[in-house]
Amino acid sequence: MAAVDLATHPGHLARRLQQAHHLLWNTMVSEEITSPQFAVMNALVAEPGLDQRTVGERVGLDRSTIAEVISRLDRRGLLHKTRDPQDGRRFLLRLTDDGLRTHRRLTVRTARMNQVFLAPLSAGEQTVFFDLLRRVADAAEELRHPAGPPAARS
Repeated sequence: MAAVDLATHPGHLARRLQQAHHLLWNTMVSEEITSPQFAVMNALVAEPGLDQRTVGERVGLDRSTIAEVISRLDRRGLLHKTRDPQDGRRFLLRLTDDGLRTHRRLTVRTARMNQVFLAPLSAGEQTVFFDLLRRVADAAEELRHPAGPPAARS
C-alpha cells in the first residue's frame, strides 16, 4: 500500500496552519490570553451584555469550551458576570476596565501577527483565502448544527 500525499488532505493542512497560528499567537500576541479568549473578549466589545450561550455561538465555541473560557477570563478579572434580571438562570457578560484595556492592547498585536501570518499572500490572494476559509468553515458548521427543515428554523 502506497503512502498518501497529505498535502492533498485539508485536515492535515488545517492542523499545520493552526500550529503556525498558535506559535505566532504565543510569540507575538500573548502567552496568557489565548486566541479563543481574545475572540470572546472581542465579541463582548462588539456586544456588551451578551449571555454565555450567545457569546459561544458568536465565536464558534461549544458549551463546555465557552464555559471554561468565561471562567478563566472571570478569574483573571477581565470580565464581569451579572445575573440576567429577566432570566435568573443566565449571566450577562461585560468586560471590566482591565478587560477593555487588555483587548485594546491585544488588538494591535493581533493586527501585526496577521500581517506576518499572511505575508506569503498578495492582497488579492488574502481576499480569496479568507473567502474560501469562510465557505469551508460555514459548511463545516452546518454539518455540526444542521438547520433542519425550514419550519424548524423559525
